[in-house]
Amino acid sequence: MTHPNEAQLRQAYADFGRGDLEAYWSHCGDDFAFNVPGHNRVAGSYRGHDRFFALIGTVMELTGGQFEEIVEDVLANAEHGVVLVLHRFPRAGRPKEYRSAHVYDIRDGKFIECWEQPRDQAVFDDAWA
Repeated sequence: MTHPNEAQLRQAYADFGRGDLEAYWSHCGDDFAFNVPGHNRVAGSYRGHDRFFALIGTVMELTGGQFEEIVEDVLANAEHGVVLVLHRFPRAGRPKEYRSAHVYDIRDGKFIECWEQPRDQAVFDDAWA
């Protein structure tokens, strides 16, 4: 049986994939933070609605609106969730691709914080250089 937080993560990523950022955000706590590691153009901690939406705007700008996120698997329990993703997009006329894990803290059915965990940090940093 699927845990409710797994279903919620799948729905949130489906919302994001349709470009409905407000629907994605409806799953988040007011002070939600998305943390991106590395030494690249998108690295940083993005806390709150406006900062998170600014991050997504930067991602879309850098990829010419061609950012593709494919959910490969989702695991969740009452307090944590992990979404395994494949990201594809063009940068400077070259295709980029990497795999990552998005690791969530979940409290009372709301996403509280997420950490991007690239499988290969060097490939991730190169993609967003």
